[in-house]
Parts: sequence; C-alpha cells; structure tokens
Amino acid sequence: MSSKGEDMSVAASAAGQEGDDYQLGKIIFASSAGTLIEWYDFYIFGSLAATVLPPLFFPGDNPVVSVLLTLATFATGFAVRPFGAAVFGRIGDTTGRKFTFVLTISIMGGATFLIGLLPTFETIGVLAPILLVTLRLLQGLALGGEYGGAAIYVAEHSPDKQRGYYTSYIQTTATIGLFVSLVVVVGVQLIVGESSFNSWGWRIPFLLSGVLFLIALYIRLNLQETPLFKRMKDSGKGSKSPIKDSFKGGAWKLMVLALFGATAGQAVVWYTGQFYALFFLQSELGIPLLNSSIIVGSALVLATPFFLVFGRLSDRIGRKPIILGGCLIAALTYIPIFQGLTQFADPLNYPVMIALVFILVLYVTMVYGPIAAFLVELFPINVRYTSLSLPYHIGNGWFGGFTPLIASSVVAATNSPLAGLAFPIAVALMTVVIGGLLIKETKDVKIWDESDMAVAEPVARGLRTKGA
Repeated sequence: MSSKGEDMSVAASAAGQEGDDYQLGKIIFASSAGTLIEWYDFYIFGSLAATVLPPLFFPGDNPVVSVLLTLATFATGFAVRPFGAAVFGRIGDTTGRKFTFVLTISIMGGATFLIGLLPTFETIGVLAPILLVTLRLLQGLALGGEYGGAAIYVAEHSPDKQRGYYTSYIQTTATIGLFVSLVVVVGVQLIVGESSFNSWGWRIPFLLSGVLFLIALYIRLNLQETPLFKRMKDSGKGSKSPIKDSFKGGAWKLMVLALFGATAGQAVVWYTGQFYALFFLQSELGIPLLNSSIIVGSALVLATPFFLVFGRLSDRIGRKPIILGGCLIAALTYIPIFQGLTQFADPLNYPVMIALVFILVLYVTMVYGPIAAFLVELFPINVRYTSLSLPYHIGNGWFGGFTPLIASSVVAATNSPLAGLAFPIAVALMTVVIGGLLIKETKDVKIWDESDMAVAEPVARGLRTKGA
C-alpha cells in the first residue's frame, strides 16, 4: 500500500508530463510558501537598513557612514550566496531537492529569529555588529541553496511547453517576500508608534520569523522528491561530484555565459528596481520609512501579476527576448525615471511616485519572470542544482546584491544623486550584448527526455553557434 507522499509523487510525475493543473497547483503552492517565507526573512533587514538599524548597530557622528556600514552588512548576506550555492547545490544534486529545502529553511529561520534577539551596540559594544554580520552570513549561505532548489523543484514537475509559466510563480516569491516584509514593518510601526518601533519594535518582524519558520518547515517536510530526480537516481546516472562535473570539459563556459549574459543584468535590474529604489527614496530624497514603504509596496502589488504574464509569454516567444529586452529598456530609461522620482518627491506626489516605481518593478518582472525556466533548461539534471545556482547567486549575490552599496557609495563620493545608476546601467548593457550574441534560446529544451544526457552536453545546447 503506497503512502500519501508516494501517491503525490506519482501524481506529480503525471502532472509534469500531462499538465495536470490541480497537482501542479499543489506543488507550486507547497514550494512557493516556503520560498516566500525565506525571502521575507532575508529582506526584513533590507527594509530597515536605511533608517532604523544604522544608529542601533553602527552609531557614530557621521550618519552617512552609519548607513553605508549597514548597507555593507546587508551586502555580506549577498557576498556568501555563491558559496551557499556550491555547498547546497552539491547536496541537492547528490542527496536530493527535498532534504536541501529543509536544511536551508532551518538555517535561514534560525538566523533571522536570532537577529531579533541581538543586543545593540549600546549594550555590548562592537560585539553587536560582529554578531549581526555573522547572522547575515548564515542567511546568505542558506539563500544560496534556496533559490536553485525552488526553481528546479517546480520546473521538474512542469510540462515542457508551460515551464516558463509555472516557474514564474516561484519568481513572484522574492518580490512578495519584500512586500510582506514592508507590510509587517509598517504595520508594527503603526501599532507601537515610531519612537517605540525605533527603540524595540523593530525586533518584532524578525521574531515573527520563528512562527513562519515552523509553518514553512511543516510544508517542506511533506514534500516529496521530484520524479525526474528519482528517475535519474534509480538509473544510477547521478553525479557523485557535481561541482567537478559542472566545470568538466567545456561545461564551465556555459556557467560563465549564464552569469554575464543573463543573471548579472537580471540581478542589477531586480535590485535597482526594488531595493535601490527604496534606499533612494529614504536616503537620497528623505522620504520617511512609512511613506516610502507605501510607495514601493503599492508598486509591488500592481506589478507582481506581470511575473506570470512574462513567464507565460516566454513559453511562446522565448526567454531571451524578454530577459534581454528588459535589461535594455531599463538601462535606457533609469536616469529619466529617477529624475522623475526626485522631481515629484517634494511636495510628495503619491500617484506619480507609485507609477514611476511601478515601471521599475515592471522591468523586474520582465527579467526575472522567465529566468528560472531559462536556467533550468540550460543545464542537465545530474548537475542542474549546482550549475544553475552558481551563476544565479554570483549574479544576484555580487552584481545585484551589491548594487545598493555601490550606488550609494558612488553618490556619497560624487555628491550626485543619479551617479549611482552608472553601475546597473553598465551591467545591464553588458548582459544585452553578451547574452544576445553568445547564448541561444532554450524554450524548446525538453527536460523530461534528458535523464540520460551527458554532463558536457549543456555546452552544445546552450552556446549560440554560427547558424544557430
């Protein structure tokens, strides 16, 4: 007699090959719920980094330096994401997707909860920022293993012709996680008052993570392994050294191209359109936490459905035109959009400000909606977790995650509010050129027929060659 989990696994396999919307809906919900909570955990810090946390953990006479130190701490979580990708990618390729899911959510939930308990600089001195950085490092390691697993888990249950659409649900979780963090921060501040929030109420969003972690853990413990991974393991064709095999022969070239020709540009567009926009409103334009959160939060709500729109569209016209098109349009219009934000900040014009941030987030949905399907299709199953995670987290961890810090540092050095945009514009344009010339389209790759593919084959199917 089969267990409930085995029954779900069989149903999931059928869902992936035949497009059973009901079974896929359950799988997507189970995957997305945990991933959303993990993004919420990661982004609470960012929601408070420009205003509340600097004087608590990095007090000093120069508020600009305090903010930059807080942004640097925020960036440490991104710096270690590629290392988390390597560690957890290997576990995901050898042990399985589910086990890795449970491990990453446990590390993330524990680190976030502990941030809410940290004493401040006033209480324990320099040890406070040291502990804060340590916990941010743990968050970054966990997130380095999270995204690849979530994207792969849904993709390996989805039918080939609808992979862009179904994986785009996972793509919404990062933005929704940011939105939920803003809602919780604003809600707590309204309940306890601004003074109390800045003193002790900021801890509540972090401590709430403990409850959310238990929910996510329960959901993930009830997930089963993907049918494609089971098929590979049963056939004995899994990789024993996925990191080594990911670089074997010419396979490393495809990871490099995936980084510079896709994820680097996608990353700077994501973090400029959402996080740097929030920092810009608060730090450069002096808009208070509550007001800036309302502006960005409203834009996120309005734009989030477009992840699904562009994910579905990518199943029809391809992943590349949408991702690279988003990078190009963003690079060409960032300066006028941020000029508009500056112009309508004083007096504050909510409708125009929300509309401008909405456009920024719309670019995010273009570059991010199809990226999961694109990366899954780029690499074979036996090294997919590792090969996908490394370029994704180098791109989003280093290029994207450092965007607010780099941009804010350039602004501080030049005293020009728009000078910081030079970095994301340059990276986005680089991705358009490299991705357009050297990577070919992936939407017609059939991962359900690829369990016997050799490790070196992604180069053949991923590189754009003459006549391709």
